[in-house]
Amino acid sequence: MSELEFTEERLQRYSRHILLRDVGVEGQMKLFAGKVLIIGAGGLGSPIALYLAAAGVGTIGIADADNVDISNLQRQVIHHTSDIGKPKVESAAEKMRAINPDVKVRTYREFVRAANVRQIIREYDFVVDGTDNFAAKFLINDACVLETKPFSHGGILRFEGQTMTVKPGDSACYRCVFPTPPPKGAVPTCSEAGILGAVAGMLGTIQAAETLKFFTGAGQLLTNALLTFNAAEMNFRKVKLKRNLRCAVCGDNPVISELVDEEQPVCELRAAKGGVTC
Repeated sequence: MSELEFTEERLQRYSRHILLRDVGVEGQMKLFAGKVLIIGAGGLGSPIALYLAAAGVGTIGIADADNVDISNLQRQVIHHTSDIGKPKVESAAEKMRAINPDVKVRTYREFVRAANVRQIIREYDFVVDGTDNFAAKFLINDACVLETKPFSHGGILRFEGQTMTVKPGDSACYRCVFPTPPPKGAVPTCSEAGILGAVAGMLGTIQAAETLKFFTGAGQLLTNALLTFNAAEMNFRKVKLKRNLRCAVCGDNPVISELVDEEQPVCELRAAKGGVTC
């Protein structure tokens, strides 16, 4: 996609990007050349995938092993009623290609695990975490740090969301803020606590914007910062962060050099430190 020509149709399609002083033709070409992996085709992955495809990101990988369920449709807007029972990655890929035939979509109908995650992310420039459990979030963080892959973390539950962008070696990672997953069963699951559907869209679009900013260089990334919001009160807060020199994976003397799979329930709320994931 890096050699994609600007036909009249493409000039019209991406005209609103090209008009932006901080993007322009050069920035759009960087998006064409970009390779992004979205892990999770659910509440967060849905708006992320739609906006990145619409923006003309050249290659988008999407990984998820689940099939579309009727309970997903309240928030996972990339899937339709007619998609129930279909693999989520296939459903998502159809919508992404329908929005923008310029985009190359790669599907991974599998859960990311310690055995495959590093190999998968090596092919991409940027990773977006749209998963629904702590085990996956820590695994993605550790894999991206070990592979030096920048990524966007995101989590939602009830009316709340949180996100941060990580550039390994330059900024705080997820484990710098939350050193270890909470004990299994210590916090409620998404099916117990619920989620306002639009909250997924709110956070997913923020993560998509961070991805586009990464490639184009526009604006300032959410590095060394944790953005949280409560949609019930429509309050947003940005907390400054810094690398933890004692971090187990990115600190001065890291102890994590190999990945492991941890068993965790999905869609949990990290109540002790205000972190959320769904």
